[in-house]
Amino acid sequence: MRTPSGPRRSRGEIERLPSGSLRVRVYDGLDPVSGKRRYLTETVPAGPDAEAEAERVRARLLDEAAERSKTRAARGRGGESAKGQKNGGAAAPEGTVSERPKEREGRQLTVAAVAQMAGVSAPTVSKVLNGRPGVAAETRRRVERLLREEGYRRPEKVTRAASVEVTFYGMNGQIAVEVMRGVQGVVAEHGLAVAFTDARQEESSGRGWARELLARRPTGVIVAHIGFTSEQHGLLAASGIPMVVLDPISEPLRPVPSVAAANRHGGVAAAQHLLDLGHTRIGVITGPLERLCARDRFEGARAAMEAAGAPLDRRLVRTGMWFSFEEGVALGKELLGLADPPTALLCGNDLQALGVYEAARHAGVGIPGDLSVVGFDDVTYTRWCGPPMSTVRQPFAEMGATAAKLLLEQVAGRTVTQTRIELATTLVARASTAPPKD
Repeated sequence: MRTPSGPRRSRGEIERLPSGSLRVRVYDGLDPVSGKRRYLTETVPAGPDAEAEAERVRARLLDEAAERSKTRAARGRGGESAKGQKNGGAAAPEGTVSERPKEREGRQLTVAAVAQMAGVSAPTVSKVLNGRPGVAAETRRRVERLLREEGYRRPEKVTRAASVEVTFYGMNGQIAVEVMRGVQGVVAEHGLAVAFTDARQEESSGRGWARELLARRPTGVIVAHIGFTSEQHGLLAASGIPMVVLDPISEPLRPVPSVAAANRHGGVAAAQHLLDLGHTRIGVITGPLERLCARDRFEGARAAMEAAGAPLDRRLVRTGMWFSFEEGVALGKELLGLADPPTALLCGNDLQALGVYEAARHAGVGIPGDLSVVGFDDVTYTRWCGPPMSTVRQPFAEMGATAAKLLLEQVAGRTVTQTRIELATTLVARASTAPPKD
């Protein structure tokens, strides 16, 4: 089907990520080997001009997809082979995308092959792989995309810094410290230091954390934040840096080892605790449901309530976006303001639960006399608030240690057979939960 302007094209998609960044995705045809859909993707950092920039990126990617489609069509008509004969097999001029070289089929993809496909020099590809400056932004994006799409993996050994880098995205300070403590306890025995990156801070200042991490050349990286994109993963994987994901945002698209808490089991335990106390009118404030951990906690609580014959009332469910204290206050006020409010609240994490404490104070609602509250994480503040909070404990130090062990297995060149590890959560019952009033 054609329009007056030519062949019909996809409009592309712009998706807002939990970090506030915008992911642009444009359809790029079917993979000739797997038959699966391919996409050109690019992430625009959060900021006041992000939406306008995302629209510009979408237009550019649509143009690129159209050009790539023309190139594939020309190759199918034999035009590409003629072009190759005319050019004597030389690499395309810098700034254009060449077709993938015939000689690479069935062999290890090389830097030179990537350079030829991208229409750049091999040193330019090397700069991208090592996070070095001196590459135009558009050229860097093109090379990064080819590295990701072609599944390039650096085969050669490079000199690495004697450190493991843990990358967070604005995570609670205490949780980050516990994770770092677990990592340190393992890697220190191997003569490695632990470095720390706050990806949110780097993004807000306009820097790309993944590229800067490449320039530091750590021995390995543990990624523990919600802004980890497929583009960033592809760049790190192409550079040959061993990697483990801690508490992944979703089921990994690539075979990268991951460590998480048993979030679904924790949701079951939290709901069962309230059911055992006699509560049936239980409200839930979730975390962002695009995150795997938030979905698992919510689904666990819902399953426990259904199994007990007290199915969750959807009118008592509120969905948070950031796992924040402010959400707990706002959503807690909504639920407590209902004509028939819940007698108990399950919260996505401890910060939301502390926000509910504040909402209850404003509403003159007593905890646990009028309202029972359960959090998730077991940060230190839960023992100091009044009353001390019932919560589900995540083993953060153990999670960090387990991630470090998986990372060292890869550094040693051993194959990791167990790529997804879940560690047990524990319900900690304190004074914020009690039987409902008659």
